[in-house]
Amino acid sequence: MTETKAPNTAPHPAPSDAATEGLEAAAPKLLRIQEAAADVGLTTRSVRYYEEMGLLRPAARSEGDYRLYDPTDLERLRFIKGLRDDAGFSLAEIAQMLEDEAARERGHAALHASTDPAERKRLLCERLASFERQIETLERKIGRLQAMVDETQGRRARTVARIAEIGSDEPC
Repeated sequence: MTETKAPNTAPHPAPSDAATEGLEAAAPKLLRIQEAAADVGLTTRSVRYYEEMGLLRPAARSEGDYRLYDPTDLERLRFIKGLRDDAGFSLAEIAQMLEDEAARERGHAALHASTDPAERKRLLCERLASFERQIETLERKIGRLQAMVDETQGRRARTVARIAEIGSDEPC
């Protein structure tokens, strides 16, 4: 038996046996940490560290207190891994981006629940500040990457010049 995340809706009446079979088939498979890590291409140590850093929270725990991850958790792990490995983001930058996204989701719900123009403007201004923070982070990242490209192009140009000094007509 597993303990799952608290539902966001009121409890529903108990389904019939036929409905229960359909629900079990439709319920997402929960993976243990080893399975989740392997699926995403991470180590279990990395997954535990992301949990310690507050970047991830397992969907459930088994009776034996094993971490259990659902498809949403795997998607979040892939996002974290992509930001870290492909885009070179630090864990602090990833945490800020995840928090900004969570705040935007909370703000979105609050915006639709409010009819007060001042409150709606405040929520939209918070969203705007979040976007501006993300743009600054991304522009810093682009600047660092562009500097790396420029340095590599300079080394390439020096190598091409050395090849030209040798004077060989044979291509590399």
